[in-house]
Amino acid sequence: QVQLVESGGGLVQPGGSLRLSCVASGFTWNTDGIGWFRQAPGEEREGVLCVSRIDGSTYYSDSVKGRFTVSRDNAKNTVYLQMNDLNTEDTAVYYCAADFYGTSWCLASSDYDPWGQGTQVTVSS
Repeated sequence: QVQLVESGGGLVQPGGSLRLSCVASGFTWNTDGIGWFRQAPGEEREGVLCVSRIDGSTYYSDSVKGRFTVSRDNAKNTVYLQMNDLNTEDTAVYYCAADFYGTSWCLASSDYDPWGQGTQVTVSS
């Protein structure tokens, strides 16, 4: 019953923008932590940004700070990842995740359950 469904991925040219959506069901996403992660081909999963359930602050990986932002629409029980100024290094499968109980640094992936199914973002000219 608890699940996340992602959408919004696709093909975009360098310098372009995309907004990913993550719709929650089975729970109300309010104070629970938010995580956005990505995994490029042949690489490990990487934390992109997160909203900590501990302090409510947003944390960013250095590679996306200033380009990516997170937001939520409480009425739709949905969180978003706005990605601007995309470059080829941003190409990856992107995953949203919810943190109900974690106590660790929120850019680490171990505290998240459930996870979205992933959506492909391809940045290419």
